Amino acid sequence: MSIRIGVEEEFHVLEVESGLLVPRAAPVLRRLPRRNFTTELHRSTVESNSGVHTSLHALHADLARTRHRLDAAASSLGLAVVAAGTAPLAPGASAHPTADARYRHMVQEYAKVAEEQLICGAQVHVDVPDRDTAVRVMCAVSPWLPVLLAISASSPFWQASDTGYASWRTLLWQRWPTAGPAGCFASAAEYDAAVRDLVRAGIISDAGMIYYDVRPSAHLRTLELRICDACPRVETVVLIAGLFRALVTEARGRLQAGGAWACDGRHEWLRGATWRAARSGLEGTLVDPETRLEAPAPQVVRKLLARLRPALDAHGDWQTVRALANAVLADGSAARRMRRTAQEEDLLACVDLLIAETRGERRTPRPPSLGRTNVPSSGTDTPGPPGGPGAPEAIGR
Repeated sequence: MSIRIGVEEEFHVLEVESGLLVPRAAPVLRRLPRRNFTTELHRSTVESNSGVHTSLHALHADLARTRHRLDAAASSLGLAVVAAGTAPLAPGASAHPTADARYRHMVQEYAKVAEEQLICGAQVHVDVPDRDTAVRVMCAVSPWLPVLLAISASSPFWQASDTGYASWRTLLWQRWPTAGPAGCFASAAEYDAAVRDLVRAGIISDAGMIYYDVRPSAHLRTLELRICDACPRVETVVLIAGLFRALVTEARGRLQAGGAWACDGRHEWLRGATWRAARSGLEGTLVDPETRLEAPAPQVVRKLLARLRPALDAHGDWQTVRALANAVLADGSAARRMRRTAQEEDLLACVDLLIAETRGERRTPRPPSLGRTNVPSSGTDTPGPPGGPGAPEAIGR
């Protein structure tokens, strides 16, 4: 039987006319069932939880329906939602944390790091038989996770400026004390002991603040991918879900057969590979996990596809994943589309692009209106990256 998957998506809440990020998630959520939608750290973010699925087609249909409901709720308020790592027109001033004691503590304790957590990700859960398996597989899949980050990259802009990165969200995310490569642990007991040490030391307040690129769920029998930006196109989320399930499947098979772990516990290169993926997206080079040398991003993606073909075939995913991967490589990352739109038009056109793609549309330009804030183009002199398918059961946090 196919291994089940589920997805959590985070969305920025924007004012349609100005394109600005606004702290109005609460009225949007009041129009939605709390079973599938919830709050996040800041009042400008809405999180959705998919059902649990065995087929990518069913996952795609679920995510598309969820986005439609969310868009309808926001539109009724003159708002829009976008799935992207950062909102191009995020504010640079005060934070608006959700009225929750845990979130208020996070803003007080982590100060600017929490205040500027105006970022959105896409998380994928894959079923595992037990926590020991989750922890061991976590290490085995880690070397390939930067490739998934590159595919998802959608955050070139921060506070109306071009950062020069494909995923600036990654740089913001890695400021947390428990973000980055997960490390290697021999058992769930060893991993849980490490988490308890972090809590006892006062570094984090609970296990939910483990922000590794991949982690075992604290309350589900799943392994959770956390490295990826939120993706404007739902097809990109489905591609990443298919690839991550195949990675988990392949790693489980290799470990059961007594094979060596793909990760040797030395994470300086892995953190560097994550930085490279955040910098370049799909438009430059990535670090090949097998050679640990730089290689063109499309070459590394195709190597991953070839490596995972047996696992993809086992789930009936090969044709779907191959087609989605080819489309992504042909179109480039969301970051590339965003940057090109901002350079040809302006950042408001970039916001329009994100709104349209989150809705499942392909953007058509609209003329400026008097109600829209006049934000200048990002320009062409900022350095760009180098190298020129509702189920009743929901995935929880």
